[in-house]
Amino acid sequence: MDAEPRASEQRRVLRVGHSPDPDDAFMFFGLAHGHVRIRDFEIEHCLEEIDALNRRALAGELDVTAISAHAYPAVAEHYWILPTGASVGRGYGPVVVTRGGSAASGGGSAATRGGPVPGLASLAGQVVALPGAMTTATLLAHLFIPGARFRQLPFDAILPAVRDGEVAAGVLIHEGQITYADHGLAKVADLGAEWEREEGLPLPLGLDVVRKTLGAALAREIDAALRASIRYAIAHEEAAIEYALRFGRGVGADVGRRFVRMYVNDDTIALPPEGRRALARLYARAVSAGLLEREPAIEFVPGA
Repeated sequence: MDAEPRASEQRRVLRVGHSPDPDDAFMFFGLAHGHVRIRDFEIEHCLEEIDALNRRALAGELDVTAISAHAYPAVAEHYWILPTGASVGRGYGPVVVTRGGSAASGGGSAATRGGPVPGLASLAGQVVALPGAMTTATLLAHLFIPGARFRQLPFDAILPAVRDGEVAAGVLIHEGQITYADHGLAKVADLGAEWEREEGLPLPLGLDVVRKTLGAALAREIDAALRASIRYAIAHEEAAIEYALRFGRGVGADVGRRFVRMYVNDDTIALPPEGRRALARLYARAVSAGLLEREPAIEFVPGA
């Protein structure tokens, strides 16, 4: 039986958190502009960086929110995963970079399955900047760069920290995955490519989740509305891109469009079975590496 609606439903307001990154803003275009509605709810959009959204999910502050896949085990008791809205990399993901010409650079394509990644292994003992303790990029760094000395920095401080020699390397998320070379940085490895090489699965980076106290019926409607919002944005790409780039930290149209298309796709509209298997595998590896105490029960919205 569905849970009783929470107070926010009685107020007819849904507090929805997502990042200001172009892909997230693009997904919510239909909802933000009233082209898609959820009953007669008013949608209160809470735009914050993903690390802040992870913390707000820990506190249970939002009805619906984007989170890092890494953060889900910590909030699984209170949130269901929406089948819609996942950010998935297929052969790509967070990028490890150094200053151009660094001895650590050189890519990981020559590594054998399950073996050390050339370049990454040379970062043992060196300082590597990471973009937030609960981001999936941080989890991947611990899995693929053993022995490094990690330092947490705001995601937008990592690129200049690497460029200026404050750290030996950094893990870039968001548009930095595309623009790093423009700043004189060299790619050591793409952690999404390394994940696929070892696991043969796509890489689940981000999820959208919904509070269980809203009840399964409303949660299913929210999932359907988000799916409709994404489809509306895809059908009206130019207007949706223009809207999304308002939040893109000066990202140009070409980079913004490329980034959106990387992370808003069929996997986003409905996470397929292999994406769900990949999520379980990510947590299993985290447990094996001692980075997670136990694997969470992975719960999607019932019946969605």
